[in-house]
Amino acid sequence: MLEVLEPGLLSTVQDAGRPGSTDLGVPISGACDPWSLAVANALAGADLGAPAVEMTIVGSTFRVLDAGRLALAGADLGGWVRETGRRLLPGRIHVVEEGSTLEFPGPADPRSGSRAYVGLPGGVAIPSVLGSASTCLVGRFGGLAGRPLEPGDRLGGSGGGGPSGLSEMRTDAVWAVPGDPAPGWDPSRRPIRVVAGPHLDRIGAEVLEALLAARWTVADGSDRVGLRLRGPDLVGAAAGAVRDSWPELPSHGVTWGTIQVPPDGAPIVLLVDHQTTGGYPVVAVAVGADRPRLGQLRPGSTVRFEQTDLATARAALLRQRATLLAGVAALEDPAGPWDDLWRSAGG
Repeated sequence: MLEVLEPGLLSTVQDAGRPGSTDLGVPISGACDPWSLAVANALAGADLGAPAVEMTIVGSTFRVLDAGRLALAGADLGGWVRETGRRLLPGRIHVVEEGSTLEFPGPADPRSGSRAYVGLPGGVAIPSVLGSASTCLVGRFGGLAGRPLEPGDRLGGSGGGGPSGLSEMRTDAVWAVPGDPAPGWDPSRRPIRVVAGPHLDRIGAEVLEALLAARWTVADGSDRVGLRLRGPDLVGAAAGAVRDSWPELPSHGVTWGTIQVPPDGAPIVLLVDHQTTGGYPVVAVAVGADRPRLGQLRPGSTVRFEQTDLATARAALLRQRATLLAGVAALEDPAGPWDDLWRSAGG
């Protein structure tokens, strides 16, 4: 069990989200980087979508109340054990001693991303609300009373589920498989792939062309609801556009990865806590396979976009899922190909 000493910038309990209540206006929530959530849970011996702690940029400080194991994935937030100086690197299982202090002061390299995940055996033991343990900050429910972690909070693992016996079998496993999009990768290094949005007939194809041609900067004020981008004025890119007559559309459903263009011309990329409907024109939608990298971007990060098609987007997501399952299978089999997988990792 872990006790929170210092909460960090924004640390919450998140799982795979609650997609079944969007008709009620409830955000999906869940992990901003679903890949790293799954990796942390796989290493910890939990179901891939189980609750874990999501830490943002400056992580929490924990006191270990009971000796045991935990797993880390996602960005390297400089984790270390205060008493011994031992580093706590992502993509690994770590044995922690009772009474030790775990600190995550901030990114060792800002290019590694902004969010890290702490997985506990069986997943963080937390009640579900509307089918999920994820913290919905705007609705103030889920997780720990719908709020970020606070000093004095205690978090324990449920001890069940996930790959059978994994937390008993492997104490030094390292997650590194070919095709892994997250650990050690700069989320800005490659473009985010998008498919064309549904409103180009209203705003013009040249708006999409301007989005694809520019290098964007993630602006201050970005959060789990969405990334606000700085760059060219997309409304100004529309042929004959007049800002006062920018289309006002009836409310329509939106999804994670939707790229909206408000009248000020600065695009917004929706993330996991986005509202379920919106009225701004949609210029493009990011593909599902690139959601993990979107979720790792931070204010000041740069991002580019490139267009793809639905068939390619589906194929990329299937490859990503196959990679994840291959890593899980290797972890579950102590006599299996794990060493070969991590030695041949392309990341």
